[in-house]
Amino acid sequence: MTRILHRSIGVALPHAASAQGVYITDTMGRRYLDGSGGAAVTSVGHAHPEVLAAMRSQIDNLCYAHTSFFTTDAAEELAEKLVDLAPEGLDYVYLVSGGSEAVEAALKMARQYFVEINQPQRRHIIARRQSYHGNTIGALATGGNAMRRQQFQPILPETHHVSPCYAYRDKGIDETPEAYAARLADELEAKILELGPDEVMAFVAEPVVGATLGAVASEADYFKRVRAICDKYGVLLILDEVMCGMGRTGTVFACEQDGVTPDIVTIAKGLGGGYQPIGAVMLSASIYASFANGSGLFQHGHTYLGHPVAAAAANKVVEIIARPETLANVNAMGARLQSGLEAALGAFPYVGDIRGRGLFRGIEIVADRESKVPFDPARKLHAKIKRQAMARGLVSYPMGGTIDGINGDHILLAPPYIIEASEIDLIIERIAESIDAAIAE
Repeated sequence: MTRILHRSIGVALPHAASAQGVYITDTMGRRYLDGSGGAAVTSVGHAHPEVLAAMRSQIDNLCYAHTSFFTTDAAEELAEKLVDLAPEGLDYVYLVSGGSEAVEAALKMARQYFVEINQPQRRHIIARRQSYHGNTIGALATGGNAMRRQQFQPILPETHHVSPCYAYRDKGIDETPEAYAARLADELEAKILELGPDEVMAFVAEPVVGATLGAVASEADYFKRVRAICDKYGVLLILDEVMCGMGRTGTVFACEQDGVTPDIVTIAKGLGGGYQPIGAVMLSASIYASFANGSGLFQHGHTYLGHPVAAAAANKVVEIIARPETLANVNAMGARLQSGLEAALGAFPYVGDIRGRGLFRGIEIVADRESKVPFDPARKLHAKIKRQAMARGLVSYPMGGTIDGINGDHILLAPPYIIEASEIDLIIERIAESIDAAIAE
């Protein structure tokens, strides 16, 4: 019997006992290859000795100091490191405890910015359908996943959504990537004009959509067009890199590959690598200046902001991620994962698309490859794939509702960055077997 309200009630979960590198071992001695990094969290692997040493050193000196009274060297050093690594124009850092907190803070930051610069009428948030930005109220409202929003809809604040950049299903047969990107950008501009260009506060998007679509990157110059439209109407561009950032796609920040700098970016998951709960919001100098020269504060806060042990862990994690050899391995092993999946599953009749960047790869499952028709959601194919993979000693991240929050299935793979070719090959072998077995059920 358990006293924990688990995510799914009545499911018998193995008890994790230890972990090392890319493996987790349960109390029965069974080892699991962490093929998804949990939920794309485990960036530099489990029990990295440098991270553990940094945490021990911090614990020996200071475990906690409230940020209304003190700052700490660990927090200040992490902020400096993140600014040094970020695209030019992201100059300040606000530390939180996770991804949902980061998105909530980003939304409040955007709102307060417009209040500070005497544009208090700006209130509308635009995001994309089938996006995911967290489970707290503001973050959930911003996200565009119908299933996650449905029962909470009556208490969600008003937000607005446009089409995602989802070429596999939405790009026309004869439409070029450039024309598709332009069409989506035009849709965003039309929504801004519909709501009133002086009343829109922010556009929020993931550079590579993770949990709800399965590692879907943008097409052509999509984000450059989005950046230009936001600039045209004075709308803040908030990029959510909670899942796809911190080296996951092969660069420290995912937006580097799209050639844009947002006004605000949210990061978490890989930032702490699972060693401590931590997230961050990075903001432009102009947003910071509006606070500094206006009210003199950001009207927000949580108990564990800038937690020194979390900051010390993240400091070392970020240092390891930023090493050339780490990012080189993300790109090399990511390419191996993509090509290996294509070789193993490319002719498989139930695999519609294999996509992603770096060590952030998605597999979309379909009932018919030609028509792209999904399986009946009543089959809960994603749950069967997860169960089959666990039985084979593989942690993966299958999800349902890929297309519209109800229909469609995909698998997200996001293993740790310090991984060997033989382990990538084992992920490919086990996920192929798991898909086959799940469909046969």
